[in-house]
Amino acid sequence: MYLEIVSPEATLFSGEVTSVAVPGVNGEFQMLKDHAPIVSLLGKGNVKIYGEISIEPGFAEKFSTGEKGETLLPIGSGTVEMRNNKIIVLAD
Repeated sequence: MYLEIVSPEATLFSGEVTSVAVPGVNGEFQMLKDHAPIVSLLGKGNVKIYGEISIEPGFAEKFSTGEKGETLLPIGSGTVEMRNNKIIVLAD
């Protein structure tokens, strides 16, 4: 499935991933391939990206690696939309 993470400054990441977990306002939830369409508000926390991904060097300092090997991006708030195996995260 395809993930795109957009901030007010730039597109931080776009590419194929295995799954994504996001900090929803009512708790963290994960999206896998063929997940039902969803739009949700995000709270403060980490976007967790699973799969072998490549981060552009200009944005690498914004990401870190978690305990389970996932790639983490801390956010303050935002929204997420998933439809047709494409996830778009608008992050602040």
